[in-house]
Amino acid sequence: MANRILIVGGGLAGTIIANGLCRQLGKQLRSGDISISMLGTSDQHLYQPGLLYVPFGKIRESELFRDQRRVLDNRVPYAIDPATNIDIEAKKVSTKSGKVYDYDYLVIATGSRLMPQNIPGMEEGAHWFYDLESARKMRAALSEFEGGKIIVNVNAPHKCPVAPLEITFMLYDYLEEKGVMDKTEITYTYPIGRLHALEPVAEWAKPAMDQLGIKYETFFNTREVDPDAKTITSEEEVTLDYDLLVTIPPHSGAQVITDSGLGDGGWVPTDRYKLLHEGSTNVFVCGDTTNIPISKAGSTAHFEADTIVDNLVSLLTEGHWARHYDGKVFCFIETGMNEGTYVWFNYKTPPSPGAPSQMIHWFKLAYNRLYWLSARGLL
Repeated sequence: MANRILIVGGGLAGTIIANGLCRQLGKQLRSGDISISMLGTSDQHLYQPGLLYVPFGKIRESELFRDQRRVLDNRVPYAIDPATNIDIEAKKVSTKSGKVYDYDYLVIATGSRLMPQNIPGMEEGAHWFYDLESARKMRAALSEFEGGKIIVNVNAPHKCPVAPLEITFMLYDYLEEKGVMDKTEITYTYPIGRLHALEPVAEWAKPAMDQLGIKYETFFNTREVDPDAKTITSEEEVTLDYDLLVTIPPHSGAQVITDSGLGDGGWVPTDRYKLLHEGSTNVFVCGDTTNIPISKAGSTAHFEADTIVDNLVSLLTEGHWARHYDGKVFCFIETGMNEGTYVWFNYKTPPSPGAPSQMIHWFKLAYNRLYWLSARGLL
């Protein structure tokens, strides 16, 4: 009987895994010894990091999307049929259409979702760039902005850990180029006692903000936004006025994870080295879906996906484990409109941001176009 691999989630992590498995298991797919199927929620594949550039008019919307069917290997049946329940004991996944999918190996790559509604007033009073409609609204607001107080408000948990810093520095350059920075005050808020969860990144960011005159408020855990008064208030009883509020909304995992009893907040308890659902031998978890205390970023999903591909292929063809995930993450950081830096780290090595340069910014822009090779598992 064929070994059935089911991938739940059609984003970057799930797509890399499906394509990687097809490349290495071609013989078994042809013989029918192995089958690979995927469940997703859309016929479009979105390059999410590209949304950062939409508010500034630095990317065309058409560059952000491809047909999922074109990105995914044609040997993988793809159903736009969101999972509604995952029963790991029975090895079954139920979907919105009422279908039930059986599996021998399961990959959960259901990602994360925005939850601005968790904070009163945030949906009505704030702008963000984590989805296309909101990025468009932020673009319109910036085009009309002629000076005043901007708050960049960071909430946790959220994906792409360096995005709050990127949007802050890019805002500064954008407003400088527009000629209104001399009439503008930017304040950055962060929920813990430094400017970033990764201490070396926080230590790099502080002098960079000081040099530009960007203010900051740490230990700021957002309680509510008042869109009429244009204020944002923290649990620590600090209230800030704003003319334009840019927020990094809190995120949670997919509803199906919570509904299936697989993890609090939609995050699946995951072995940090094997990327298996804790206590399981056949359920892999990848990308934002894990509860691993490491960055929820595209590169994290990519490196985890590569590890899962190697281990699934090894288990299916040789009967043994191939390797562990070492916690590797690599992130470009835009430090303005024309310069960037990067960080890489793993479980043993902390990040160490280098000096920003125009060359690294160009590398980031180049990757924006190479992403589709990455999704196909070719990069």
